[in-house]
Amino acid sequence: MREEQSDIKPTRSRGRQIAINLLALVLVLLVVRWYSQQDLVSGPAPVLTGISLDQRPVDTQLWHGEPYMIHIWATWCGICRFEEDGINSISQGNRVVTIAMQSGDDQEVNAYLAQRGYNWLVLNDPDGSLSRRFGIRGVPASFIVGHDGEILFSEVGYTSSWGLRLRLWLAGLW
Repeated sequence: MREEQSDIKPTRSRGRQIAINLLALVLVLLVVRWYSQQDLVSGPAPVLTGISLDQRPVDTQLWHGEPYMIHIWATWCGICRFEEDGINSISQGNRVVTIAMQSGDDQEVNAYLAQRGYNWLVLNDPDGSLSRRFGIRGVPASFIVGHDGEILFSEVGYTSSWGLRLRLWLAGLW
């Protein structure tokens, strides 16, 4: 009987330790998320105007009345690479403007996009000044803007494509 109890105690203790470690990990992730999002712009979305890398005019003021997404990324960002296919897919059927933050000159960013086969609407931000208007501390960052030009959702870090699609769909309902 004592042998059985000694086998059970380490298992319970091990399970308890795993639960404590998972709780600690979740708390750390929540603190990091809070820190990375505390200075994000809210309310009216900053208006983006300019010429995209593929020479298309960009003026998000003209997009009022329709939800859209602003996605800030960088060629050097490993997490951004995990999102690329999803952003590419979302950009096919939705209004999406992306900002390439501190990723080199226009030629370098165009080469990066061409290598991956992406045709995003991209504003290049070689010095990070455009990205700073959004209050981000890191990339990737995504902002979902509603019909009225107000930011409804913002995320920093990896976000699934279905999560972004859901937010865009919700923005279309409001």
